[in-house]
Order: sequence, then C-alpha cells, then structure tokens
Amino acid sequence: MSSTRNASDVSGVTPDGAAWLASAGTYPRSTLSLWRECPDAPVVLPCGVVFDVVSTPAVFGRRMLDRMWEEGPGSGPVAEFRGRMLLFAAPGTAQRLPALMEWEEWGARGARTDGVPPLLGHGTGDAVTVPALTGAASPAARSGSRWLVAPDTRRPWLPGPEVLLWAAVRAARAAVRISIFPPADRDANVYDVSRRR
Repeated sequence: MSSTRNASDVSGVTPDGAAWLASAGTYPRSTLSLWRECPDAPVVLPCGVVFDVVSTPAVFGRRMLDRMWEEGPGSGPVAEFRGRMLLFAAPGTAQRLPALMEWEEWGARGARTDGVPPLLGHGTGDAVTVPALTGAASPAARSGSRWLVAPDTRRPWLPGPEVLLWAAVRAARAAVRISIFPPADRDANVYDVSRRR
C-alpha cells in the first residue's frame, strides 16, 4: 500500500535487519564488522537456510510487489539490484515455486507463458548480492542497488511459493491493463512495513 512516508524511512536496514541478513552467512560477526566499517558496501550472502530469493525483471517485480501490498499480505524484504527485483522468500521457495507455476500452467512448458517472465529462484547452494545497508542517498542506491522494503527485524515474515505464485499471476493479468512505460517517479510507491506479518 502506498504511504506518504519518505522513501528513506524504509530503505535503510535496521540493526536487527542487518543481524538477520548476516545470520545467513557462515561468519555473521565478520559480515556485521564489515558493514560497521563500510555501510555502503554490498555483500554476497548464501541462500537456502535463512532465506531464498526470487529474482524477477524490475518492471514485473514492481507489479508483483504492488499486488502483494495492495491486495495481499505484504512482502518480506525486497531489494533492487542491477535491473532485477530480489524478493526475499521463505527457505524452500526457490525449489517449490517452479513446480507450482508449472502445475498452474504458468511455467516454462505451461500453456500460459505470455504474461509471466522467467522467475529465477536462488536457494540452497546459491548466493545473492544484497545492497548496502544505507538508504537512498548511498552511491550504491544511485547505481540501481537499493532496498525497497528493508529488513527491519531479526525474524521478518517471508512469503512462501504460494504467495509469490499468486502475486506473479495477478501481476501478469494486470499487465494487460498497465502501460508498458514505467511511472515517471520510480520512488512514488513507498511500502508501509508495519503491515508486514
């Protein structure tokens, strides 16, 4: 849901959120030390234990995110990195989501492939680069690496594969009614993290 809060209010990771992210790595204290020294540094973290990540093209991911906040339960942490939207999800989602999409005939070999681009799942054995902890004013944010919904707790709610499937299908159906041009103000939608479970 849109909010009147400034984007920088939700784009910076809290200390509890940083601790949660760092807990994904083998050496959480080292990751936290690095972030204390260089809060503008992006970091590579493993997936599969603390979180999975579903990566989508930025425009489609924004549509999914809008559906999740306007019509559904909200989202877990969400980042934008190099033109991709990174939706943090419950562990196991990367493995289960493709099978659900195929079963619903939205997968790669399914009958309805026009509206949903390939969703890349990062789970056990994979790693992702997460944006810096700092907010929208950081050099990383200016280069397209930023948090849209920053981690703010040690135990954030993370959507599972069913929620992401629902959001992808809704976004694909809504794309028919949406212009192909992104809105002029990319920061217009600010998500109220207090609605997250």
